[in-house]
Amino acid sequence: MTTMNAAPAPDPAVPDPAPASPPDAVSAAQAGASASAEARRAPVSDAPDPAALLRAYDEELRTEAETPSALRVELLGPLRLAEFAGGRGFITYRDLGGADATAIGRLVDAALAHFRDQTACTEVEWKTRGHDVGPGLHESLVARGFVPEETESIMIGPLTALLDAHAPAGVVIRRATEPDDVRAVCAAVDRAFGEDVDPVRAEEILARLEREADRADGMQLWAAEVDGVIVCGGRLEPVPGTRFVGIWGGATLPAYRGRGIYRALTAARAREALAMGRTLVHSDSTEDSRPILERSGLVKVSTTTPYVWRR
Repeated sequence: MTTMNAAPAPDPAVPDPAPASPPDAVSAAQAGASASAEARRAPVSDAPDPAALLRAYDEELRTEAETPSALRVELLGPLRLAEFAGGRGFITYRDLGGADATAIGRLVDAALAHFRDQTACTEVEWKTRGHDVGPGLHESLVARGFVPEETESIMIGPLTALLDAHAPAGVVIRRATEPDDVRAVCAAVDRAFGEDVDPVRAEEILARLEREADRADGMQLWAAEVDGVIVCGGRLEPVPGTRFVGIWGGATLPAYRGRGIYRALTAARAREALAMGRTLVHSDSTEDSRPILERSGLVKVSTTTPYVWRR
C-alpha cells in the first residue's frame, strides 16, 4: 500500500520516497523549487491530454510537495529520503539523472544504508514510476530485500470531471473531525481493505488532522454514512504550492459497494478542493477503482509500483 504523503495509500473504490545532503541543503533545494514552480508548470487544457497531465505530475508533484508531512527529509543524489511517523521511510525522486545500472545499484545501497543505520524506520518504500528510465532498478531493489507490491495506476484529471455525482438516498456524506469519529472512519476503511483495524495508523491520521486543522490547505477526512454506520471513507490532501489535490485511502465496505457511494464521496471531496482553488486531482488507484475514475473523466498517465523493505 503506497504511503503518501506518504504518504498516501492508493484510493481503491473497492477495497477503495555519496552522503546525504545536510538539512540546509534540503531547505535550499525546496526554496529554489518553489520559486520556479510557476515557470515550469505544464499547461493543461480543458480536454484531458495524457502527455500534458503527465508533465504536470512530474513537474508539480515530484518535488518537496510529495512529502509535506515528513518528519525529516534528506537528499541523496537525485533521491529524496523521507522519514514519517510510525517508523516509515519513503524514497522518491524526480528522475534518476540518466544513471546506469551500476550507479543505480550504488544509490540503492546508499539509500538502504541510510534508513537501516541512521533511522529507526522498520519499513521503507521505494516508489517507482512506470515511465521512468531506471536500468536495473528492479533487479537492484529485489536483490537488496525490497519486495514489489501491487502496481497502481496514476490517475489524473480536472476536478470538474468528478462533480457529477450526488449521495444516494439514505447516504450522508460528511467530514470527520472529532477524535472518536476519525477513529471510526479509519477502522471502517481498514475493514474495507480486508485488513485488521490499525489503531496506530488512526492515531497518526488524527494527529495530522489536528496539526493541519488551521491550514486552508490541510488534509481532510471524509466519510459516507448509512443509518449511522460509516460505510466508506477517504482522505482529501491538497498539495501545497500546486494545482493538485490528492484523493487517498478510500474504501467501501463490501455490503455497500455498487451503489454509487464511492463516486458521491469523491464528488464531495472534489467540490471541497475546487473551493480551495485547486483544479487538478490525482490518485494512485488499484484496478478496482481505475475504471470508476476513468468513467468520471480521469486519465491513466502512468503506473507506480511500491517496493517495500522491512527489518
